[in-house]
Amino acid sequence: MRKRNVTQYQLLKNGIDNKTLDALKKNKNITLLTLEKLCDIIGCTPNDIVSFKK
Repeated sequence: MRKRNVTQYQLLKNGIDNKTLDALKKNKNITLLTLEKLCDIIGCTPNDIVSFKK
């Protein structure tokens, strides 16, 4: 978000709610629909923001 100058306010305006923002801040699970919205807003792909850990 910083690299692309996207603020939390912009996320809220584009359909990401407060509960989801809180989950993101706490590294909790989000839905694929939310991931898709984030990618559209930020202008990236899921590979840019998701990493899998074992």
